[in-house]
Amino acid sequence: MLALAGILLAGCSNTPPPPVVSSAPPSSTASPAAQSQIVVGVDDVVGGYNPHTIADASTITSALSQLLLPSVFRQSDDGTRTLDKTLMVSADVVSTMPFTVKYVIRPDASWSDGAPIATEDFIYLANAMKTNPGVIEPAGYRLISDIEPRDGGKGVEVTFSKPYPGWQTLFDNLLPQHLLKDAPGGWNGALANSFPAVAGPFAIKTIDTARGEATLQRNDRYWEKPAAVDTLILRRSDAAGIATALRSGNDQFSLTRTDSAGLQLLNDLGSAVQLHALARPMTASVLLRPVSATLSDTRVRAGITALMDRGKLIAAGAKGGPGAALKADAQVLPPSAKGYAATIPAGPPSAPDAAKADEYFTAAGYKKEAGVWRKAGKTLSVVLASPGEQEPYASIAKELAAELVAGGIEVNQIKPQPRDLFSSLLAMPVVNGKQQPGADAGGAVGVDIAVAGLPVGGDAASVLASSFGCAAEAPGADKTKPVVPANPAGLCDEGLQATIDSALTGSAALADSLKTLEPQLWALNAVVPLYQEAETLAVGKGISGLTPGPPMLGPFGGAVNWTRGAA
Repeated sequence: MLALAGILLAGCSNTPPPPVVSSAPPSSTASPAAQSQIVVGVDDVVGGYNPHTIADASTITSALSQLLLPSVFRQSDDGTRTLDKTLMVSADVVSTMPFTVKYVIRPDASWSDGAPIATEDFIYLANAMKTNPGVIEPAGYRLISDIEPRDGGKGVEVTFSKPYPGWQTLFDNLLPQHLLKDAPGGWNGALANSFPAVAGPFAIKTIDTARGEATLQRNDRYWEKPAAVDTLILRRSDAAGIATALRSGNDQFSLTRTDSAGLQLLNDLGSAVQLHALARPMTASVLLRPVSATLSDTRVRAGITALMDRGKLIAAGAKGGPGAALKADAQVLPPSAKGYAATIPAGPPSAPDAAKADEYFTAAGYKKEAGVWRKAGKTLSVVLASPGEQEPYASIAKELAAELVAGGIEVNQIKPQPRDLFSSLLAMPVVNGKQQPGADAGGAVGVDIAVAGLPVGGDAASVLASSFGCAAEAPGADKTKPVVPANPAGLCDEGLQATIDSALTGSAALADSLKTLEPQLWALNAVVPLYQEAETLAVGKGISGLTPGPPMLGPFGGAVNWTRGAA
């Protein structure tokens, strides 16, 4: 049995991957050079590599961000957050009226090109998270009202518009603003292919996406404890190739998505490997977007939910891998989180109910003619999107399309590139709560339903506000002007917002807020969570110092201490 150990992002790519390596390269473990390198088997190494965007969420992105980028706080293996003193001198709340945090950065902390890590890096990240769609958990950043430099740029004073108990989750994976602020492609192009500068124990030597290999070497400009090994190699392979490489000792460990067949290959290695199931901070979900003209009718969303066979959708995505055991039966907390409890109601979406679907569609004014739902002569038709060929979303979307077609709904399935989906299509401006496709959106099609991953890591109240909350509006704002939806689902229910805000700012306990919100969120039929994604960590005998790592992060944060030797 796999032991649930933590969370790490699963692999994805923005372009179709090259052919996988199905056999391990010749062994070189006898050479002195091999004794100072560690090889990791992964699904892919294709970017982008921005750890703050949903589109780039992947194993390789999570690994590289932990190895290369600085963070104010780090999680220990038990999940507690502590100040990272390799970067920081201190971080403290210095005022509650207004809520203000003072950060002091180490004088010697710098990027690999010699530029100091300073206030400007904090400002760049905060502004990007506040203004760009498709980012991971922006709610806390949206509360920031001002950032001021102190102590020659090594002090950072951050003022919030409201109290924010989750402030320690901010400013993970800082980015080099001096190189990215004017980079071609802006935020969406940031880290598309590599890292222009790093500030961690390792630096990039090469990223060869054609060969499927990323090579990292010890960062000689790192000001803290040097890495114990010279080189890390992240190498793409398929399930059979990884099992072979672990058996031969060419790979010291692997972290990959696994289906039932892949799990069996790893289990067949017996005592040669230790296996751990690592839950990812991502819940595979179906988004029934209220900003869609078709799905703005709650009865239509309820009808579609009643047609969905959630069990088959989970099976299509998890394929018998470790995620199959992590069915997400709550809207906000994932199954691996402390305090998780199922809140899903009886009936849809727990199980399909064709009779219920008929009732909802009929109530919405549709009639079934020749097996197809129509209203005023127009077929009930939806645009169903998933991020390119990313798994598990492509497989889930295929199954969902078949279920909806069988239920009498016309489905137009599209597979835009992940960055296009999250930064453009799911961020299409809305007017009076409705998306505006067509000429005003550059001819882009409006997405009615999306199959995607929703982030569930970090501060749970921030997850709630980021995934289900409305965008903040200036007093007296003109609601006839286009605005970008605050979340990928395009969900904004003003009746829930006060409760969401109370949880985010700490004026109400999260548990109390969820008791109120969970039934209401299910009743909206806007987000149907399926399961928490998970991967398999397989540790061979040629590495020491490796642990499964903190929940929602995985093993790479401890890489500075890894050595070659008996596990």
